[in-house]
Amino acid sequence: MPARLAAWDGALRRLSADMSQLALKAWILPLGIRAEEAHLVLTAPTAFHAERVRTRYLAAIEGLLAAEAGSAIAVRIEVGSASVDAKEEPPRVIPIRASAVAHEPVEAPAGRAPIIRVAAAEPAAAQLTLPHTFETFVVGPGNALAREASLAVARGRALGAGPLFLAGPPGTGKSHLARAVVHEARSRGAQRAIYTSAEAFTSELMVSIREQETPSFRRRYRRECELFVLEDVQFLEGKNATQLELFHTVEHLRLVGSRVVLTGDRLPRELLRLDPRLASQLSSGLVAEMELPDRELRRDILRDRAARGGFRLPEDCLELLVDSVHGSVRDLEGALMQLVASAALLGRSIDRSLAEAALRKVAGPSGAALTPDDVIDSVAQFFGVRRADLASRSRRRATLRPRQLAMYLCRQYTSASLSEIGRALGRDHPAVANALRVVERAFLERAPLRYQLEELAARLDRKAGKRS
Repeated sequence: MPARLAAWDGALRRLSADMSQLALKAWILPLGIRAEEAHLVLTAPTAFHAERVRTRYLAAIEGLLAAEAGSAIAVRIEVGSASVDAKEEPPRVIPIRASAVAHEPVEAPAGRAPIIRVAAAEPAAAQLTLPHTFETFVVGPGNALAREASLAVARGRALGAGPLFLAGPPGTGKSHLARAVVHEARSRGAQRAIYTSAEAFTSELMVSIREQETPSFRRRYRRECELFVLEDVQFLEGKNATQLELFHTVEHLRLVGSRVVLTGDRLPRELLRLDPRLASQLSSGLVAEMELPDRELRRDILRDRAARGGFRLPEDCLELLVDSVHGSVRDLEGALMQLVASAALLGRSIDRSLAEAALRKVAGPSGAALTPDDVIDSVAQFFGVRRADLASRSRRRATLRPRQLAMYLCRQYTSASLSEIGRALGRDHPAVANALRVVERAFLERAPLRYQLEELAARLDRKAGKRS
């Protein structure tokens, strides 16, 4: 069984490289997975979802599994819940981030016992050598609140009765801040801090239940903890037993005055398969959203990383990276590391031709050429509305939904900030942020919207491909 699950992890990495991210998020990531004697079983949330995966993606999945395992692996798709009973091992869920990360412990300073019990997943090879402190975190408008709130918690300031929740897409710096909290708290004398992931928390809970050691588990996470940092809360969706344990753990820590920091890729209310009590508890403190870096922040990050690495990054190369890599901080660091490693191995100085060659190896299929105008024009054409209608004050559904999708796709396909997207559509920053939340929520609930986004993504990919 482990071999089949390992083959799935490899197949998932290949799928993530071959599929558009919107299609991956719409149809593959919501699946659960478990291994049976002769099959891998993929569990879809609805019959419609199962049929879509069966007709559109099953052949590709089976081919990739066979390539990974060296022989055919039978796959069965069924409809069901991914929930887990307290007495059972949790089913494997498909977290795209977890399949591609390494696990590294955080070291304690010399002469002091380790305060971080459970090793956490390193976000990317490009970040492994970076110290995770507040001093190395580059601040911009999209992450300033999260940084200040994290620093306040690390220094013992109360932010209210509830926990601090850092929310944002992968690669926005949540892990950096979470680890910086532990680092700062330790430097100020904290002796009982725990840093772990939701996946590790779940696994440890299940082991304690199986071995009848839950009192020891609870003592460690409650009575012996003055700072609790838990990453990737979205992993707990559908895991009812772990959610209940986390709810009581956070409640106990709140009552005794311990500090709690959690991270997730969405706002607590957008984690649709969280128990309502837990979602409410996670929202009861300060929720700080983190955005993908805009153009100015990308430039600042590159300059900071170059300075810390002790190498010179010519201005034209810096601007090329800024214009070409529109995703997460992780994507940006990956491109920079590719460039630096290429220069070192080839014995060359960094110049534009080397930067262009490095970018061809790491740039995504969507390229870097699309602008908000490109996206808005494509959306208007798809829905048969005028561009002026999308920028109007109309709230009619015929223009409201296309406008929201245009904002969402601008965020996915361009380097524009929320304010820039808003200006292109006659709106302000909060209106764009709200539209992104609306689309993310509806994306999970409404299959027709997934079809529309998938088709629009394909059109935008083709448009970008023609320019690259």
